[in-house]
Order: sequence, then C-alpha cells, then structure tokens
Amino acid sequence: MRKLLQSAAVSAALCVTTMVSPATASEKTFGPFVVDDTKPDVIAMSGEIDVGSALNFRRALQAAPAAKLITLNSPGGAVQMGLLMADDIHQRKLATYIPKDSACLSACAYMFLAGAERRVDGKLGVHQISSDTSDLVGAQLTISDIIDVLNRFDTPVEVMSVMFKTPPNDMHIFTPEEIERYKLNRIGNENSKPPNVGPSPEPETASSSPTVVSTPAPAAPGSPTDAAAVTPTTPPQTQAKLSPIDEFTKRPNRVAVYTGLDLFGDDISSIKASDAAECARNCLIMNGQCKAFTFNTNPKIRKGPNCFLKSSAGRADGNSVAFSGRFLSGADADPSTFTLGMIDPQNALFRDVDLRGGDLSSRPHDTAKSPLDCRLACVDNNRCMAFTYNYSKKQCWLKGSTGTPMPGNGMVSGVKKFQSFSPAKIISLN
Repeated sequence: MRKLLQSAAVSAALCVTTMVSPATASEKTFGPFVVDDTKPDVIAMSGEIDVGSALNFRRALQAAPAAKLITLNSPGGAVQMGLLMADDIHQRKLATYIPKDSACLSACAYMFLAGAERRVDGKLGVHQISSDTSDLVGAQLTISDIIDVLNRFDTPVEVMSVMFKTPPNDMHIFTPEEIERYKLNRIGNENSKPPNVGPSPEPETASSSPTVVSTPAPAAPGSPTDAAAVTPTTPPQTQAKLSPIDEFTKRPNRVAVYTGLDLFGDDISSIKASDAAECARNCLIMNGQCKAFTFNTNPKIRKGPNCFLKSSAGRADGNSVAFSGRFLSGADADPSTFTLGMIDPQNALFRDVDLRGGDLSSRPHDTAKSPLDCRLACVDNNRCMAFTYNYSKKQCWLKGSTGTPMPGNGMVSGVKKFQSFSPAKIISLN
C-alpha cells in the first residue's frame, strides 16, 4: 500500500510540474533579454553582451514599460554596449539584481552599478578593458567614458581602482566583505547594505522541528482522531510596500513537494480539488498569500475538502495519505532532511485496543480532551512512545513504551515511529 501511495505521489509531483510552471508562451526574447507577461515588472538578462545588445535592451524596455527591475547573468562583452545599457538603466531608475548562482562580469558590471537599487547575491566581477588593436587613443577614450558613466552612478573610487588594476585576462570577484565595505548593495536612496533578507517569520516549517498545532490535518472519513473540515482563518494583514528587489526575491520561484507529510495548521481555506496539481495551482494564484498546501490523496474521500491552502508551512506531521508542497522564494534555502517522531493517523492507530502499562504518569494527560489532542501530545513529547485514549472517560494516557496490547472497548491507541523526510522533488517555477 505504501509503495502505491509513493507511486501516486510521484505521479502527482510530475503533474504539479506541468501544471504549476508558467507557460513559456508568455515570454518574449530580445537577444539576451527575456520579458515575461506574467512578470511585467521584471526584465531578465542571461547571455553575452554583443553589438546588438543595446538595441535589444531598448526593445525589451518597450515590451515591458512597467519594468522596475533587471536581473543580471552575463559574462560581459562589448564595453560600449554595456555603457549604453547602463545609461538606460540609470535614466529609468531601474533596480539591478544578481541572483544566486548567477554572475555579472566585466561590461555587465556597469549595468549593475547603474541600478537605483542594487543587490548582489551571486558574483560581481570586474577587470580592465581589453582590445584586439593597439589603438591607445581609442582605449583612453573608452576609459574616459567608463569613468564618466560610473561617476554619474556614484560608484566608489575604490571600485574603479580595483577595476583598472585587475588585468584583462583576470577577473576580480568582489567578496561579501568588499560588497559591504564599498556599499555595492543599495536599497532605496541609501548607499548602504540592505537588511539581511531571509524567509519571513513564520511558524516552524517542514525544514525544522514541529511547532504548536493550530488546526486539524486532513484524514480519512471516520477517523477517530482527525477531522476533515477546516474553518478558514482571517487573511494576513497587508504588509508595507517592498523595494523592487525585495519584492522579486520574496516571490515563489520553486516548490518543494513531500509525500507522506502533512503541513499541519495555518489554513487560509479548504477546497475540493481533483488532484494535487489543482491544489497547488489554487495556492500559487493567491499572489503570495498562500505559502504552502496539503492535498489528501485518499481516494475514499467523496465529499468535503481535500485541499488545504496555508498562510505558512505550519507544523510538520506524518500522514501517509498527505501530499504537501511548500513554496520557496529566492531568499529561501532548499529544505534539508529532517527526522520526525510521528503517529500516522492512517496506519498507526488501533481501535478498541488498550496498551496496558508503560504510563509516563500516574494521572491522565490533563489538556488532551480528544483522540487528536492525545495523539499530538504524544508526538510532541520526546519521552512518549505510544498513547491510549479512553472515549467514555475522556482520558489520555501517554506511555514511555508500547505496553501490553489488550482488548479495550471504546479505546483507541497509537504507536510512535521515527521517519526522515526530504523533498521528493523541488520544482522550478521559472
């Protein structure tokens, strides 16, 4: 059964890949520049700067009149073209950003330095100009143009000094310490390093240890512990306006999907979806309000919601019929593997069974008033290895060992096991 669920989950992941990723038909390409109609405020540059790049950049600007940001990934190229495009960036007050795993080198650096706001998360590199001719006068005029343009961008003298001291067959990559010292990162009108950007404060997610439960997880109909209905929560308050760079880096650009993991709690709403891909798509179209989802893959569910849309990744809880996704932004690292103590509500609960002995206390757990509360109380207690809940007495007994299984009418017991979780797949949304 587990293999069947894993196979179904992998198929769902492939379905999510095809249905969540934006359609390439929305993209227009102009040389190394790409404009996507779904992201009208961003121009993406990837490729060498050649003699046609300045004209292609003008075409990209015309195709994206609302552009506020240009992302840079280029080995450089023609100096004069780089200066012309840098001037356009400066005139239009565009922000410039070098994403992680990207590099902006040589002539591309002029474009980066022209940004009204700018940030380096990848590599920024500079060196002297090179020429195939011995035209010393022409070279000096080009250097004069570079100095003139960079001065208009308030480029630190130290940066230009590093540039002109680095041989043309070498490349100086600015270190994080140099980026801070030379104030190469700039947000707004302040020539200072921006605040350290990371994942927004949220309850603990699937990449970390579980946190306090808030709402029920999806469960099979008739489960004695977990309810399927979820009450929508109030949408989060509107945040202050972000800079173009922060706005871009906080957008989801990939989704980590998990099998057998329920991202429990913090539900915005619950809906009926035909499959995991539809569930994921309903989360993605909420313009950043929805950060994660859990889809109940149990085919026996005929009525009620099976897709739970979440304002954060909530807490991690094991559930073999759950298929979950957590949307990640450019500011988020890929989730690492973690180990979870879990009591699967699908296959680790036993009805009319009493686990005699092994109690952690001589008194029942006083805050657990339902089988769900009892299961989660055991999950959250590192000493607890099992539990028994008595319906008639509404008592929860946490146990340090599994005890002795005995018939127990009106009781339900659960046994904990430890399992490691890592994303079954990380899907790019670009």
